[in-house]
Amino acid sequence: MTVSIKTPEEIEKMRIAGRLAAEVLEMIGEYVKPGVTTEELDRRCHDYIVNVQNAIPAPLNYKGFPKSICTSVNHVVCHGIPGDKPLKNGDVLNIDITVIKDGYHGDTSKMFLVGTVPEWAEKLSRVTQECLYKGIELVRPGARLGDIGEVIQKHAEKNGFSVVREYCGHGIGKVFHEEPQVLHYGRAGTGLELKEGMTFTIEPMINQGRPETRLLGDGWTAITKDRKLSAQWEHTVLVTAEGYEIFTLRSDDTIPRTSA
Repeated sequence: MTVSIKTPEEIEKMRIAGRLAAEVLEMIGEYVKPGVTTEELDRRCHDYIVNVQNAIPAPLNYKGFPKSICTSVNHVVCHGIPGDKPLKNGDVLNIDITVIKDGYHGDTSKMFLVGTVPEWAEKLSRVTQECLYKGIELVRPGARLGDIGEVIQKHAEKNGFSVVREYCGHGIGKVFHEEPQVLHYGRAGTGLELKEGMTFTIEPMINQGRPETRLLGDGWTAITKDRKLSAQWEHTVLVTAEGYEIFTLRSDDTIPRTSA
């Protein structure tokens, strides 16, 4: 397994791509409300990425994916395809954005609560974001990927939730998905040792019920087998000499951009 170490020039390009991806999520928030279709959200994001940011939406035509963003509603775990079904009050929605700028990728996602959602749905979203933050806080040279997986799994399961196994985080740079695979479960002290200059995503998918998923006939949409809710939050991170830097930080994030 070859994991690329990014040069300072590459890191700066990834900073820019990450910031752009974060800005798309900040822009789209006001449009997420009952009655809006995910297709409308896709169109707004596409136009913003292409016309305002002069960038490229990475998902569009990636291995045949038909849209510019992923929209995963309720029991959809990931890779939901934007469509013409209106959002309704009480839905939970993940929007996943990947932007290419100057050949480098920035990849991030967040949960949106549509209207008023049940308390347990809000809890699932909140705990999933806490899982992401706990994983990021362990990123530093010498740490292992299993450290990240274990802390995420323990926090999810302590709260009565389960971790999706079939999908994971990934290395990122010039290539959308590269080595290593970043599992959101595992055992501390195992797995790849992190080194300064590595860049990858952490993107836990946490289920309200059981962890098993099923792929729909479109070849993309993954759903929970038991049809219970799923949540996901994602950031692109860099391993720095001191710890971590988050390339995709938003103004609503409550974790520092870099480790102290």
